[in-house]
Amino acid sequence: MSEAYSRLGAFARKAVAVACMALGFNAAHADGPALPHNDGADGVLRVCADPNNMPLSNDKGEGFENKIAAQMASDFGYKVEYTYFPQRMGFIRHTLREKIPNTDDYKCDLVIGVPKGYDMTATTRPWLHSTYAMVFPNRPEFASISTPSDLLKLPPDQLRKLRLGIFSNTPAVDWLLGNNLIEQAVPFATQSGDPEAYPGELIDKELAAGHVDIAFAWGPIAGYFAKHAKPPGMLVLPFPPNPPIP
Repeated sequence: MSEAYSRLGAFARKAVAVACMALGFNAAHADGPALPHNDGADGVLRVCADPNNMPLSNDKGEGFENKIAAQMASDFGYKVEYTYFPQRMGFIRHTLREKIPNTDDYKCDLVIGVPKGYDMTATTRPWLHSTYAMVFPNRPEFASISTPSDLLKLPPDQLRKLRLGIFSNTPAVDWLLGNNLIEQAVPFATQSGDPEAYPGELIDKELAAGHVDIAFAWGPIAGYFAKHAKPPGMLVLPFPPNPPIP
């Protein structure tokens, strides 16, 4: 996988791994090459993270990756310092592989979450597995849907009118293709030139505003933004953990 991975491209993978570059982690246990790093002598755990990518991370420290970083720092007896950069093209180049000006130290020591098999860093074993999910408002016409496959059982006239919000180049696209629904897809780019853009916008903006009828997103994104959607009442149906949506 190249450095030009996107937020949603990373989410489409089946597992996430920590990019361990320092602080006593043994490179012999890593899946990829080690890089030069800070030696931790100053008692600081430097973390690279996305500033606006809930529920994973944000610059307020509210994401679950922020919590993992805080616990790691506590275990080492260190404090945490962040370098924030949107987790998209150039992320590793501008964080883990970029030196602090006028020093030999790099901006950060680790990234908490990367895809399984990621080749830009050394990694631990995967610590999170999830599937994709379907999110839709609690409306009468969807009352019969209790699994994603129930969507296909809707009356043909009703089914063909639905606008299906989906990110390009993600596994859920295959499901739409396999069920002859791709012509109804409303695609959204996995990478955006807007640094303020985030994957959950598909749900809390596009779906909530009625621009799409159903959204397909990675499980943690789907669950988090459906829970916080306004108006409330979004329903989340995960795909089975086996094919067609791994």
